[in-house]
Amino acid sequence: VQLQASGGGLVQPGGSLRLSCAASGSIFRVDDMGWFRQPPGKQRELVATITSGGSRNYADSVKGRFIIFRDNAKNTVSLQMNSLEPEDTAVYYCNAVVSTSPGPYIGINYWGKGTQVTVSS
Repeated sequence: VQLQASGGGLVQPGGSLRLSCAASGSIFRVDDMGWFRQPPGKQRELVATITSGGSRNYADSVKGRFIIFRDNAKNTVSLQMNSLEPEDTAVYYCNAVVSTSPGPYIGINYWGKGTQVTVSS
C-alpha cells in the first residue's frame, strides 16, 4: 500500500492551499484517514482525521481554518487549508489505516512521504 501526497508549497500568510493524498495498492478497505504535520524542530502532531463514515476530528489550532474530506470510492483524503499562518509551516504527512484482506480485521497504519508547506511573506 502506498500513499501519495501532493499540493504543498509556499504561500503567503492568509492564503490557502489544498493537500491531497491517494492510497493505492492491495487495499480491501480504508478506515481512518488523516493528516499530521511536523513543524521545524518539533514532533509530529495531529492536524485532522476523518473516519470512513465522515466523522471529523481537528487539532484546536486549525479548527475553523482547515477542512478535511475524503472520497471513499477513490481512497483519497484532502485537506483544505485556509487563513494560513506562519505557525502552519511544517512537513505534512497523510496517514491511513488500511486492511488488505477480508476476514479477521487487521488494520495497518500507513504513512505517505511528507509534503512541505511554508507560510511566509
